[in-house]
Amino acid sequence: MADDELPRYTRVWIPDPDEVWRSAEIIKDYKEGDKSLQLKLEDETLYEYPIDLQGNELPFLRNPDILVGQNDLTALSYLHEPAVLHNLKVRFLESNHIYTYCGIVLVAINPYEQLPIYEQDVIYAYSGQNMGDMDPHIFAVAEEAYKQMARDEKNQSIIVSGESGAGKTVSAKYAMRFFATVGGSASETNIEAKVLASSPIMEAIGNAKTTRNDNSSRFGKYIQIGFDKRYHIIGANMRTYLLEKSRVVFQAEDERNYHIFYQLCASSSLPEFKDLGLTCAEDFFYTSQGGDTSIDGVDDADDFEKTRHAFTLLGVKESHQMTIFRIIAAILHLGNLEIQGERDGEACSVSSEDEHLSNFCSLLGVEHSQMQHWLCHRKLVTTAETYVKSMSLHQVVNARNALAKHIYAQLFNWIVQHINKALHTTVKQHSFIGVLDIYGFETFEVNSFEQFCINYANEKLQQQFNSHVFKLEQEEYMKEGIPWTLIDFYDNQPCIDLIEAKLGILDLLDEECKVPKGTDQNWAQKLYDRHATSQHFQKPRMSNTSFIILHFADKVEYQSEGFLEKNRDTVYEEQINILKASKVKMVADLFQEEKEAVPATAVRKGTPRISVRSARPAFKAANKEHRKTVGHQFRNSLHLLMETLNATTPHYVRCIKPNDEKLPFKFDPKRAVQQLRACGVLETIRISAAGFPSRWSYPDFFNRYRVLMNKRDLCKNDKRQICQTLLEDLIKDPDKFQFGRTKIFFRAGQVAYLEKLRADKFRAATIMIQKTVRGWLQRAKYQRLRRATLTLQCYARRHLARRLFEHLRRTRAAIILQKQYRMLRMRQAFLRVRNATLTIQAFARGMFVRRIYHQMLVEHKATILQKYARGWLARTRARRQLQALRIEARSAQHLKKLNIGMENKVVQLQRKVDEQNKENKLLNEQLSMLTSAHSSEVEKLKKELQQYQQTQQGDGNQLLSLQEEMERLRMELERAHGEREVMEDSHSKERDLLRKVRLSVCLPQVVSSGGCTGESSHFTTLKGSVSEENIQMKKELEEERSRYQNLVKEYASLEQRYDNLRDEMTIIKVMKLELSLFPCALDLIKLDTEVFSFFPLLPAAMDMTLFLKLQKRVRELELERRKLQAQLEKKEQEIKKSQARDEQCSIREAHLAFQFCKRQELESENKKLKNELNELRKAIADHAMQNNSSNDVQDSYNLLLNQLKSANEELEVRKEEVLILRSQIMKAAQQKETGENMVKERVMDFLFLLPLCWWLPEQCHFCSGGQDGTGRSCRVVQGYRRSCLGMRCSPWHFRQPRIICAMVLPEGAYLHT
Repeated sequence: MADDELPRYTRVWIPDPDEVWRSAEIIKDYKEGDKSLQLKLEDETLYEYPIDLQGNELPFLRNPDILVGQNDLTALSYLHEPAVLHNLKVRFLESNHIYTYCGIVLVAINPYEQLPIYEQDVIYAYSGQNMGDMDPHIFAVAEEAYKQMARDEKNQSIIVSGESGAGKTVSAKYAMRFFATVGGSASETNIEAKVLASSPIMEAIGNAKTTRNDNSSRFGKYIQIGFDKRYHIIGANMRTYLLEKSRVVFQAEDERNYHIFYQLCASSSLPEFKDLGLTCAEDFFYTSQGGDTSIDGVDDADDFEKTRHAFTLLGVKESHQMTIFRIIAAILHLGNLEIQGERDGEACSVSSEDEHLSNFCSLLGVEHSQMQHWLCHRKLVTTAETYVKSMSLHQVVNARNALAKHIYAQLFNWIVQHINKALHTTVKQHSFIGVLDIYGFETFEVNSFEQFCINYANEKLQQQFNSHVFKLEQEEYMKEGIPWTLIDFYDNQPCIDLIEAKLGILDLLDEECKVPKGTDQNWAQKLYDRHATSQHFQKPRMSNTSFIILHFADKVEYQSEGFLEKNRDTVYEEQINILKASKVKMVADLFQEEKEAVPATAVRKGTPRISVRSARPAFKAANKEHRKTVGHQFRNSLHLLMETLNATTPHYVRCIKPNDEKLPFKFDPKRAVQQLRACGVLETIRISAAGFPSRWSYPDFFNRYRVLMNKRDLCKNDKRQICQTLLEDLIKDPDKFQFGRTKIFFRAGQVAYLEKLRADKFRAATIMIQKTVRGWLQRAKYQRLRRATLTLQCYARRHLARRLFEHLRRTRAAIILQKQYRMLRMRQAFLRVRNATLTIQAFARGMFVRRIYHQMLVEHKATILQKYARGWLARTRARRQLQALRIEARSAQHLKKLNIGMENKVVQLQRKVDEQNKENKLLNEQLSMLTSAHSSEVEKLKKELQQYQQTQQGDGNQLLSLQEEMERLRMELERAHGEREVMEDSHSKERDLLRKVRLSVCLPQVVSSGGCTGESSHFTTLKGSVSEENIQMKKELEEERSRYQNLVKEYASLEQRYDNLRDEMTIIKVMKLELSLFPCALDLIKLDTEVFSFFPLLPAAMDMTLFLKLQKRVRELELERRKLQAQLEKKEQEIKKSQARDEQCSIREAHLAFQFCKRQELESENKKLKNELNELRKAIADHAMQNNSSNDVQDSYNLLLNQLKSANEELEVRKEEVLILRSQIMKAAQQKETGENMVKERVMDFLFLLPLCWWLPEQCHFCSGGQDGTGRSCRVVQGYRRSCLGMRCSPWHFRQPRIICAMVLPEGAYLHT
């Protein structure tokens, strides 16, 4: 793939206004010449990215996911700005790692949260480790500096830089804490504790809250920690740079003064501070200008106690501490002075009764009247005379503020000097490690002289960084003859020249300060005129008093107002002289003029490579005012600092501020990338990846790693050749190292690899020695333990064997005793149960037999009573019927007189009746044939069923054949039923037609008889013929009814037999399944057979069951007859209604008489039909009971009845067996787990099954005594529910005796059968 082609699915970085860089994926192949890239963003939106065809600049490629989150940015495949930003973001937000390596630079992101990664055990974990062996940490950088100091014997420096609020002070504090822990002093001076104690003091007097940081360092400091030859801490020295004195008298919105003011106000209630006259911080002008005087999560009173403890630890006397606090309180009172203007502000004064002025003078020990006077006046000295001039209100305020700033600056310097005295030692210093904590690059809405100096210092530090990382690297490679490609880098020397060169910004500022009437506007105009053509200087369009400097980090606009005043730092001599004459010795000493060039730290003999001079230049009174400007002092301090840093090996820590809201673990890409561009991290990545950061001289390398060389190589004299041979053997990649003229250059990580090999060599030798010694010790120990163990095992095994033998003997004896005892107990229990069972059975059977006898006697007597009662009722009913027949006969005589002359019509009707009779006979013959066929089929089925019961084996094919036969019989019955319905319909139609003909014939004759009385004889003859014809038709009707009843009975019996056979097959299938599942049920069935042998009345119960079924069928026929009678009456009513509508008014009386006669005749016929039907019913029942037959119909009926009886008997037997078997199987399943003993107990329980027989003279026990004929469900006893045999109560239940058998289960539940 070409470099200018991007395939599909390649991931790239594109610029974004909100997130700076945004990830995207190419969704279409890109080739050279395409004008745009088709991309898909992470939120699945499509984006078209334009390509500059002239520059052909493609977007940056994204690293694979496996490389994201690396702890060293130089390990990334693609080294560019978006990759670095994304890697830092992932580590900071997802892994909560705040430290990341960038070659030789440690990038630290401020988490704005206290993390548990600075404990004492963490310090010991990083101590002695190579840089890169563990996760990035400030302790790893400190350990690397300490190790290089000990290894190379060269002074080291740790340069901590970054913006305000990025965490520089905390990083420097943790680095010093590491040195104090690892390089603790060998003596009892406890110098490391004093080094750490200086931090809270310097934070209290030099740190303040700003809009960007709650603990911002408002001064720069460089702490040198000295070590002896054994690399133990022996002392320290501190230099300070450019204290922000203006903060003492002015604070911006949401900012505070130095912490010490608020700490002192928070502790003003202490008894020792009553004389200071302090109250809360809101009451003082110098501490309340920023608004809020507190910081969230900070206790000023607690911090003040820590500050006092640190003073004590550093040896500051208690009196000096109280003087320091008095001076600080005096500054607060000075700010609250009430200055009163006079003569339109040209003069002013301070009241002598001003409380704050009195407190100020008493706290500092100065004259009240003199201070009151010289605060508002100044002295002008000329060659001739001296003048005292009143100052304006503005001048007095400025003079007061200048005095306050000067007092605080002198106090600050005094405290630093005493800290250095406390940390100073007389022991010879062998080397030192310096920690530089200086203000970071700053840019605000209003930037003044302080921001200018701070940014100037950062320009110098950035130049030093560039010189070390870029310039010196390339020059070193070229000097040693290492192949190297020159890399262009940003050089900020032009910007530094703009500030500090001849006629630069600082020179012009000092020159304007010397002019008597110099102003900020004049100085700004000089800048415009002098540097308008400079590429790093710009003039704002809308301002004539501001100027813009293009720094390495950003473009900053400075307001020139106040530059001259702050640069002069003017304090009037009269005020200083008053303070010199203070009664307090310490206050007077603060303002004594210093001698020329007194160094803070003298030059010692033996100090290697560098002489350390004081960072605070000499203060000499060449004039009435302080002649040396602040800018000049600061420039000299920076030059001295740069000399010190250049003489040491620097280690860089770049602190990054993730957001401006000070929120924990929130990452703002815009702010982060701005700082990464400013601090040179990206350039560091580029040069570190291409260069050789580690280098060794040949002698040093030989002495250090000779342990890795062979004896044959050590015999050679050429050390360079020996080193080359060793490296070629150990490092296979020749690009990882280069041989220079005097040094060996290594890529990043190669020295650590060699150190690892050296440590492994020593570790292997140590392990070999330890292994041999420990092996000998362990073998000797093992021999002793083995001998002791064998002795103990011998005694223990003998004791265990004796215990086992005794246990086995006792166990066997116990088993024998248990067996005999259990046998005796079980036999006694069995005999008790057997005797009790026999006794109960004997008494129970006697009681049941006696109860049955008494019941039979009562039933016999009830039967006799019923017989006589029914006879009397029958005779009474016969008499009533006889009277009704007589009345009907009388009415028939009148009807005979009217029915004359109907012979022809009767003859025709007679013919039709004959034809119908013939058809009826044919149908009867067919019905008899079908009945005989059905009986033969039933006989076959019965024989097959008996054979099946004898064999007790189920055959699936036989069941299928039986089912097919039953289906065929069912179909034939349905066909016969259909034929019967056809015959009934034809008969009803013929009967209706005959009645209509009768009426049509009789009515005209009746009408004509009113006028012709001579024809009465003919009517009588006709009436006789009609009556004979009616009698004949009645007989035929009765025969048809009898045939119909027989057919209905046969159909019902066959249907019942079909249902019984179907139930029997279902039961047989269930029995086969249960017998297959429970083989033990066969023994239970045998036991039940023996039990039921005691009941001689069981077959009688079977016959009664069949009789009840037949009784049910008779009752159904009775209901059907009633329905037919109701239909007949309905037809008669309809005929009457039609006749009533057709009669004429003239014949109404005759017609009414005829209707009355007709109704009587029909009633009598109806009664006769009822009587005959009752007699027929009785006759059928008697014939069925006595097995007597008079004709073919009766024979077939008796044959079918016998078959049904036998089938029902077999069905009832099967039902009883199934019920008993089910109950036995349920109990056997419940007690299966108890084993054979429980089965024996079950057999004993079934011996208690006793028969209960009783007569039912009054109610039916099948339906729980229901006398309404509804056939309700049977009783439910203890969860067992059984339904009746499907019959309903009828009068037969109360007349015929039956025997109901039941079984008493062991639980006491009754099973009805």
